[in-house]
Amino acid sequence: MQFNTLLFDVRENVAHITLNRPEAANAINLELAEELMYAVMKCDEDPLIRAVLITGAGPMFCAGGDLKSLADKGENIPHHLKELTTYLHVAMSYLVRMDPPAIAAVHGSAAGAGMSLACACDMVFAAESAGFTLAYTRLGLTPDGGATYTLPRLVGLKRTLELALTNRLLSAEEAFNWGIVTRVLPEEDLVKEAAALAGRLAAGPTKAFGETKRLLQSSLTDSFEAQMKNESRSISELARTADGHEGVSAFVGKRTPNFKGK
Repeated sequence: MQFNTLLFDVRENVAHITLNRPEAANAINLELAEELMYAVMKCDEDPLIRAVLITGAGPMFCAGGDLKSLADKGENIPHHLKELTTYLHVAMSYLVRMDPPAIAAVHGSAAGAGMSLACACDMVFAAESAGFTLAYTRLGLTPDGGATYTLPRLVGLKRTLELALTNRLLSAEEAFNWGIVTRVLPEEDLVKEAAALAGRLAAGPTKAFGETKRLLQSSLTDSFEAQMKNESRSISELARTADGHEGVSAFVGKRTPNFKGK
């Protein structure tokens, strides 16, 4: 697919997705939502992609939804929002469920759907000057992009309510202390450090990463016994894989494993 609103390339098994509407603060319009969906689906389907790094071009990660394009729809705003969120939510679902780990590198602001996108990633690196805000109820709207699912699990219900109802700006340091952000870095080191981690993850056991993600997600709703059954099935199935054999063999042989993501 030809991308117009984002940049997509794969280097050394890492997919680099850059939101590329800097003139609009990388706000998500219909075209960007659709292209993000196809880019993330590619990450899920391509066996050569074993980690994903998401960044934003220009001075900001993502300002959320494109309010100008929304306002231009007039009476068709409800239909337009259904179409846009359909694409956006498929992208978010694949990010959460796919095998390759996804890292968001956030600079400037992650607002609205931009914050939702960051929260859907497995890890979030933030520049020291970065800020996070939901912003939706300020517009008389409600959160999308899975924020009402991911945030209560990350920070709890009361803190999520505070963010959703007051729309206050959460600093990078606060977001780290609350568990939204994985690491806070000087802006000049942000992408370099996030890319370095993505590279290390891309050399890891991709299937095991994906299964671990899904086990942790199911742990929030399954019983203890059901979760242990899931663990038993998962570890047994992974023991059949080439990476499972390689990991055990490397440990016994006291050498560094050479995982292939299979």
